[in-house]
Amino acid sequence: MSHPTAHYDSPWKTALAHAFRAFMAFFFADLCAQIDWSRRPRSRDKELAGIGFGTGPGGLIVDKLVEVFLLDGGVQWVLIHIEVQAQRDALFARRVLDYNYRIFTEYRQPVASLVLLADDDPQWRPEAFHNRVLGTVMGISFATAKLLDYAGQQDELLASHNPFAWITLAHVRTQQARRDPDAMYAAKWQLTKLLYQHGWRKERIIVLFKVMNWMMVLPQPYQERYWQAVLQMEKERKMEWISPLEQSFIDKGREIGLKQGLEQGLEQGLEKGRKEGAALVLERQFAQRFGPLSQTTRKKLARASVEQLAAWSDALPQAQTLKQVFG
Repeated sequence: MSHPTAHYDSPWKTALAHAFRAFMAFFFADLCAQIDWSRRPRSRDKELAGIGFGTGPGGLIVDKLVEVFLLDGGVQWVLIHIEVQAQRDALFARRVLDYNYRIFTEYRQPVASLVLLADDDPQWRPEAFHNRVLGTVMGISFATAKLLDYAGQQDELLASHNPFAWITLAHVRTQQARRDPDAMYAAKWQLTKLLYQHGWRKERIIVLFKVMNWMMVLPQPYQERYWQAVLQMEKERKMEWISPLEQSFIDKGREIGLKQGLEQGLEQGLEKGRKEGAALVLERQFAQRFGPLSQTTRKKLARASVEQLAAWSDALPQAQTLKQVFG
């Protein structure tokens, strides 16, 4: 049986966009206390992308730039830099210095680089880079948190109401299960049931559900079994996690056959009409959220690519207006 690869980049990006304050409170509590949360943080991700950062060797990089106000009256743009990698990277700390300085040079504002280490090496803990020569010191020291440190605190993670405790648990369980599909299935199903126990609002539950499915990837037969269990739970709880479009993906995957897998079924079975179906679902969601849509908006949905529709769908939970969705 093949063992699919876990994905960490997309889930962490989505989680940070959904609950930035919860991230700060969980991993960097002392720094979180210095931020004036009565003034809403402003995402600067578009500007960050414009600077043109690339991924480093040996892993995936998640960059997020957020403008926040401090309780002392200052303004600070915070770069949250998360790297998920399977091995040491000797150049990592130097890259953090490069990122920090390039952002400072671009905006002439103080920048705090915060790093979440999500690798599986307990000894690898970069936190500074300094170059000293002829009386000159150039470098950076940055705050870090290590996911592996939470591996022995799973009872506390289960009890915490912070969504990043739940995400950390999902990440740690994914690392621990790896090539054991039975262990992965058991962990994923436990975390799925846990989503209800915190009393989170529907929007948060759905976001975390998607984060978990990106991260905790199961072999196809196990994933088929998991989808069926989730559908049954939806009926019992009377709450929809899987959208009608996602349900069509699952049904088409069955038609093509379990042997080919759900992902292959999605690609082969929905090649024709997948764009139209996605646009219709998104149009319905927009109308439910923002009211009747203009003809211009409907045309925009009809002309969009599948990738663009997916991006708008991801932006919908945090958006207050259609303008924010289209960004």
